[in-house]
Amino acid sequence: MTDLVTASTPEAEDTGDLDRLLERHRRELTGYCYRMLGGAGDAEDAVQETMLRAWRGFGSFEGRSAVRSWLYRIATNVCLEMLRGRQRRALPMDLAAPMKSGFQLGPRLPESTFVQPMPDGQVLSGDDDPAERAVARESVRLAFVAALQHLSPRQRAVLILRDVLRWKASEVAQLLDATVVSVNSALQRGRAALAAIDPLSPAPHLADTDDPETKAFLERYVDAFERFDIDLLVRILHEDVTLAMPPFDLWIQGRPAVLDWAATAPGLCRNGRFVPVGTANGAPAFGLYHSRDDGRFDLFGIHVVEIVDGRARSIEAHLDPSLGSLFDLPLILGLAEIDTRVAAGRS
Repeated sequence: MTDLVTASTPEAEDTGDLDRLLERHRRELTGYCYRMLGGAGDAEDAVQETMLRAWRGFGSFEGRSAVRSWLYRIATNVCLEMLRGRQRRALPMDLAAPMKSGFQLGPRLPESTFVQPMPDGQVLSGDDDPAERAVARESVRLAFVAALQHLSPRQRAVLILRDVLRWKASEVAQLLDATVVSVNSALQRGRAALAAIDPLSPAPHLADTDDPETKAFLERYVDAFERFDIDLLVRILHEDVTLAMPPFDLWIQGRPAVLDWAATAPGLCRNGRFVPVGTANGAPAFGLYHSRDDGRFDLFGIHVVEIVDGRARSIEAHLDPSLGSLFDLPLILGLAEIDTRVAAGRS
């Protein structure tokens, strides 16, 4: 772990400079809290509370560790408090068996039931090293974040700090007021539990979203779903593709089942448009809009697709318009505005 800013920084004595000092760490703290909590809104609330506590307590901060370590200690305590007594967030596949036919959405479950998508730009740094960037993307995969929620809160913190953020065992022990032995024990138990929970562990190699072939695939993917072109869907879907639709516990497994759903429930996407919003959870993401009678489009949800071996392996269609604010998407767009956003996403 590298601490770049210490509490003895002269600028920290000024209130404005203290705000800037703390803000330098917002993105990485948001990533940490998101992995801990599984909810985008929860992560933002946790980081805001962390910043508030740090701002209030900075005058009494003794400087025995760097500001970054101190902020992670505060953030960990905030997350542990928020998790106390809460039901863990999950994916639809954690709650029910895959639906074979009928594909009824059923009741809408509370927002707190599910792991939410998170824009990469809010949790990942723009690392120039391709290998580091790939590891970071996989550490926020929806399946990985959901699997983390199965661990006890302290196990979760240890595993994230050690395996994702690469802290030393001694540093984690100091943060948690624990021994190195207990930290290493929690890490081993967490790793074993995670391997049993996550069906994609170790994660398959996700397609590079900046690769021209990936961009060309995404154009075919959007076209196939917007037109419900079954022949094209056959070519672009992985044989064991999964399709989930939170906040409903409905999910479908396998290409035949997804094609059957596409043939029987076209109203979910037909007459709609996909608006690219960059990447979320390490994968390409889109705002899904449905047409209105007046020619405009309503935001229907956020669509995240993982691409493996040149085909769509996992599709998470989060049918919750309130998520649009995370991606700077308005609830209503005109056709010209959609076309402008689509063109910008292709450039």
